[in-house]
This record gives sequence, structure tokens and C-alpha cells, in this order.
Amino acid sequence: MKPRIAITAGLGQLDGKQRVHLLVPYVDAVVAAGGMPVVLPPTGRDATADELRAVADGLLLSGGGDIDSELWGEALHPKATVIDPRRQKADLAWLALADACGMPVLGICLGCQEMAVARGGSLIQHLPDEPGGVADHGGGERPETRHPVTVEVDSLLARTVGSEPFAVNSTHHQAVREAGCGMRVVARSLDGVTEAIEDPTPGRFFLGVQWHPERIIAEPPHLALFEALCRAASETTPT
Repeated sequence: MKPRIAITAGLGQLDGKQRVHLLVPYVDAVVAAGGMPVVLPPTGRDATADELRAVADGLLLSGGGDIDSELWGEALHPKATVIDPRRQKADLAWLALADACGMPVLGICLGCQEMAVARGGSLIQHLPDEPGGVADHGGGERPETRHPVTVEVDSLLARTVGSEPFAVNSTHHQAVREAGCGMRVVARSLDGVTEAIEDPTPGRFFLGVQWHPERIIAEPPHLALFEALCRAASETTPT
């Protein structure tokens, strides 16, 4: 049986009507990795761990806009574009349930940042404002860029994609500043920006990446992330 991977979805306007939306590459990536995608809408009510386990074996936190900086006690940056509060509440609720019951989690871009904030961490709200100079990471109105990342050798990420530097795509103006309780930074860009975080607990699959691997699954390291999520979802029995 294929592992069921629940993917968080956003909210947006289309033809004057508000709709739940999810970009197709997330679905394609899960299918290519051998999983069964399940779309998780940003529900307006509280869910339970049992409800999540009833529909999913693993959780994929998709990308999107920015998290409200009130969650870590900072004033909102004027360049921030905050996601719909219903999505923020739902994403963090699904994430808390998955974390509590040991469900495998892969976070992408916004999803990676949500993982840090959910564990008590914080974000850089606008990379161009950082002192010391930060390379172009393709956020805002700038086009997607490519750059290498270095990986910590003794990490889940290294066991998944290898420990050698490799190229990622980049389209973000925010990034993780503090990874949060029990989290470890396991990849950085050459200018020091955090590119991946994980919970190093043995046997735990709780990994967030700042780039968008779903867009470049033709490249083995990026497809490997989804394959690892599906494998962990097949092998893990949530508590």
C-alpha cells in the first residue's frame, strides 16, 4: 500500500471567489516518490491526532507567503506578506499534531520556517536587511536563483541527499534565524543563510528545507527528499 502524504494547502482568490489551492508540483513530487498525495485544507476548526492519522502517514508542509512575526515577538517587517491567518492556524495545528505523534514531516520553504517557529525559533524577516551582506536568494519580485549549499555530514539530510555540496533553487526573502527547541541547522548557503533544519533524534524524520525541491525532482537529490519522506511514512507507526 502506498504511503499517504498529506500536503498543506493555501487560500486564495480566483474569479472573485476564495478557493483552496495547491500547486501541482507538490502532488507530482509525492507521486514520483511512490506516495499517495492527500490535500489538507486549512480548516476553520480544531482537528485531532486521530483525524490526521486517519488520512495520512506523513505530512508535507508546502510553501507560501510569510508567517506573522507576532509569533516570535517581533514587529512585522514592511516587506512581509503574511499568509491568510486561517492557513497559518491550520498549518501550525497540523504540524503540532504530526510532531506530537511522531509522524514523518517534510517542510518546504514556508513549511521549513513553520517548523522552526513551532519549536520556539525565529525568522529573519527580510534577508537584504541583514548586516554583513547576503547573496540574492530570489525572494519577492526577484526571479528564482540557483546556488550551492553545504550539508552537515552526520545528519538525516546527508543520509538522504549525500554530504557533498549541491545546487538548490532559491526564491525566498525570509529564512530561519533560530532553529527552535530540539532542532539543528544541517545545511547553509555560502553566505551563511540557513537552508535546512532537522530534529536529530534517532529514528525521527522531521526535516525542513528552505528551497523548492518539488520544482526540480528531475535532479536526484531533490527527488530523494520526497522518497525519504514516503519511506519514513511507510515504516513509522505514529504514537
